[in-house]
Amino acid sequence: MAIMKVLLRPNVTRFTGVRQLSSKPKFGFLFDIDGVIVRGKNVLPPVPEAFKQLQGKDGKFRVPTVFVTNSGNALRSQKAADLSRWIGYEVKESQVIMAHSPLRLFEQFHNKQMLISGQGPIKEIAKELGFKKSVTIQELVNNFPSLDYVNMEKRNPKCGPIDPNFPAIEGIVLFSEPVSWETPLQLIVDLLMTNGMPVGLLDELPYPHIPVLACNMDLLWVSEAPIPRYGHGAFLVCLESLYKKITGKDLMYSALVGKPSVITYYHATHILCEHAKSIGIDHNVDTIYAIGDNINTDIFGANLYDKYLSRCAKEETLQSDKVKKILGKDVKPPGTKACISILVETGVHQRDSNFIPEHSPRDFLPVEDGLCKPAFVMKDVGEAINLAFKEEKFD
Repeated sequence: MAIMKVLLRPNVTRFTGVRQLSSKPKFGFLFDIDGVIVRGKNVLPPVPEAFKQLQGKDGKFRVPTVFVTNSGNALRSQKAADLSRWIGYEVKESQVIMAHSPLRLFEQFHNKQMLISGQGPIKEIAKELGFKKSVTIQELVNNFPSLDYVNMEKRNPKCGPIDPNFPAIEGIVLFSEPVSWETPLQLIVDLLMTNGMPVGLLDELPYPHIPVLACNMDLLWVSEAPIPRYGHGAFLVCLESLYKKITGKDLMYSALVGKPSVITYYHATHILCEHAKSIGIDHNVDTIYAIGDNINTDIFGANLYDKYLSRCAKEETLQSDKVKKILGKDVKPPGTKACISILVETGVHQRDSNFIPEHSPRDFLPVEDGLCKPAFVMKDVGEAINLAFKEEKFD
């Protein structure tokens, strides 16, 4: 039997007293994927049996459930198909939130000429999110060959633009870590220093620079490898450091989405409530159980969001709220009352390990005491689901 550690924090709402047993739950789940459901392409042993608890007699979910991953290299439809195969019954595309999913809320950038960086079908991803004009790193290299200069065998002296009508880049979207880092790091800094048209340095450094929207701040993640691997957060650290070293100024983000961003959890709450309606639950989702394996993203993000929910309940308004400021438009306060963090020991976090990576994204520092402490630590996702059912008096 798993040993349960209960770590209470001032900012986490705890419930006491007896709840009414109900066939329609007033709670829901946010599940991380890598390190919770799979490691690489291998399904973790507890998963098939664990998720049977969430399946109703009709073969569909009986508890509101959303999957929130910091992965940014796939379309939601593909991830939903993978999840359906892994857990043994259908997960709909509408239940999946990728690291980049909240970017659909940033409509002010959708008509701008955006450079996009990452792996996978990034053109299709950008289009699905609402971006109408996108340019890849390779397309930028093709128009400015001399900028791609690290690899001696690829060096080309043509300065460009090869296409005289090549448009100036108006913003940058970083979906996920690229394959070879040296070219994106060089060209992105070039764009920031030249106001999006890298034909030469300007007389004065443009600052603020063109907008940068970044997804997935994970420094580390787990796959089949026995040691955690660098994530997109590591690429962002390199980019921030290089820009600072060269210009003497801090790189600024117009948006940072993916966990631990409050924007991502705000978006996930909306999707969770929509899923609740789709399975016949017409009342509010009061409590969210956020299950993940990474203290610095899953746990930190869930606790940060719990604190946000507490503040919303007290202020009863979001007129001066951070979410509104980031999105640049009015937002509806979430009706959810609490977000409870559950750390599982099947991924980045390993019990009794001397290796406890401590990293929070630069823009989220300083980290308040307690935000990286989970409400519960459980052996695996099956034990986490059991815990939530017990807390909610649900069976």
